[in-house]
Amino acid sequence: MEGFFNALSASLVLLMLMSVGYFMGRLGWMSAQEKSFVSKYIINIAVPCNCLVGLLENLDRDSLTQAGVMLLSALLGVAATMALSVLLASLLRLPREQWGVFVCMAGLSNTLFIGIPVCMQLFGQSCMPYLMTYYLANTSFTQSAGFLLIEYSGTKGGGGLRPAKVLKNLLKKPPVITVGVTLLLLVLDLRPPAPIMRFADYISSSVSPLALIYCGYVIYELGLKNLRLMRGLPTMLLVRLAIAPVICASFCTLFGMSGLAKNVFIVESALPVVSQVTVMAGEFGADEHYAATGACLSTLGSFISIPILMLLLG
Repeated sequence: MEGFFNALSASLVLLMLMSVGYFMGRLGWMSAQEKSFVSKYIINIAVPCNCLVGLLENLDRDSLTQAGVMLLSALLGVAATMALSVLLASLLRLPREQWGVFVCMAGLSNTLFIGIPVCMQLFGQSCMPYLMTYYLANTSFTQSAGFLLIEYSGTKGGGGLRPAKVLKNLLKKPPVITVGVTLLLLVLDLRPPAPIMRFADYISSSVSPLALIYCGYVIYELGLKNLRLMRGLPTMLLVRLAIAPVICASFCTLFGMSGLAKNVFIVESALPVVSQVTVMAGEFGADEHYAATGACLSTLGSFISIPILMLLLG
């Protein structure tokens, strides 16, 4: 029960932080402009610093081989969840503008904006190597299959994404660049100078609160009164919050993962809808309201499902 109550306490703290963003929106202290700034700061500055500190302090050269096995496990887990989501979207006979949105919502996890604060609260700084490994797998699918599926569902498609463009989009992301540079430093057994590490440590501490304030403002933008279970959303919530972690746990067991690594992967797989789905839906002319509603409902639902999941994990 200790894990359950720790997760319940962590969820309460996370909800309190999200409420800051919600009420800042209601009071007019935060608008779309500030939201854009917070998002860019987190993705381009804070998360890369978090990656640098977390990986260098919790990984060494000898553990890199194990990281490759874990990455393969995560990739296969996400792929299996996406395949199940495609099947369910077809069985539900969703309209075209919702089809790809549903698949991405059910198949892809919010590994950064929700994943970092949740895992840091539950597991501490030592979770970062495993969290970033899962992030690499999840974002690879987001930048490739995610774009293609939502483009298919939209009215503003640009003719599909070529493999070279997919790879370029992936390698342009600052967190991915930082992970690559950090892994190179580990291979060479090097560390940045102490002032850089202290700077990165200070900046990385801002990721969790700002990410949750951002999520709280997104819920304010949509409006609590507009949250309703549209067609397919109950199934999406079941897959995202309950079935995805079972699939992930199966692959972790298959690849011999255990302990902290396995627990982090399972929690990461059970998190809400990745925030990029709503952005992509608006960009490609898919059902943006459907995506935003699913993202908000899964975010709120995760604060019930995560404590239960921690109880099951022991």
